[in-house]
Amino acid sequence: MELSPRLREEWESHRPAVFGAAYRLLGSVAEAEDVVQDVWLRAAAASDDLERVVDLRAWLITVAARTSYNVLKSARVRREDYVGPWLPEPLLTGPDAAGPVLVDESVGTAMMVVMRELAPPERVAFVLHDVFGLPFEQIAEVLGKSVPATRKLASRARARVAAAREREPEAARGERERVVAAFRAASQAGDLARLVAVLHPDVVYVADGGGRTTAARVPVRGRDRLASMLAWIEGRRPAERIEPIEVGGQPALVTYRDGVPVWVDTFEIRDGRIVTIWRVVNPDKLRHLSHL
Repeated sequence: MELSPRLREEWESHRPAVFGAAYRLLGSVAEAEDVVQDVWLRAAAASDDLERVVDLRAWLITVAARTSYNVLKSARVRREDYVGPWLPEPLLTGPDAAGPVLVDESVGTAMMVVMRELAPPERVAFVLHDVFGLPFEQIAEVLGKSVPATRKLASRARARVAAAREREPEAARGERERVVAAFRAASQAGDLARLVAVLHPDVVYVADGGGRTTAARVPVRGRDRLASMLAWIEGRRPAERIEPIEVGGQPALVTYRDGVPVWVDTFEIRDGRIVTIWRVVNPDKLRHLSHL
């Protein structure tokens, strides 16, 4: 297949945006990579025609969004039947990332969980307009809706996201790193007192096992209860090691046993304490971390 000079020259610079749109919509690294491959094949097939496209980046993102939207609609029943809480697949950023990744708060766990609660059309409208700056006329074509209806979808999504931001002000980077390091040290030591000290009294722990491994199927609430549970987990079968990584642009931790990642923790931090721990235990969502 003969590729046009433009596609050869510009694909790699636009690939992070294509992946970023798909990941924000699907919450899955594996599915987002599948979308990227599909977009590449479609772009290659239309290579000559793309020479006349004014904004290639927008064209590629639109194809990624349309493909992702179809995935969302076809997977609705499967997602509704998901066992226990759902969390996004950890998206490695920073030096551990396999390739360039577009990072902003919309790939953080807190925001991905909020977007999961949006209806698929709302999610598409918000991501394409508010994150990637596509015009509503183009988004309306993806959704098969009128421009005014698409504007309303984005407005509703924006209101939900704004409410979440207002409820969960983001801690500064340095504070996050300090608190995550303290949590790591306490976890490695199995030190109940130090765990209690780093947790907010109303801390919430959410674990995603997807029915594939042992994990709490309802959130665990309260500092003392959670600290005891975490210390018990570590005491029952100590981790081989706990390493700092970056997920969704924020400090995170990956825990190993027998050389294999067994869970990833991301955090919401406020006033110097952890208010939410999101733990991905589902092995299907950790496969892409095997190189760490």
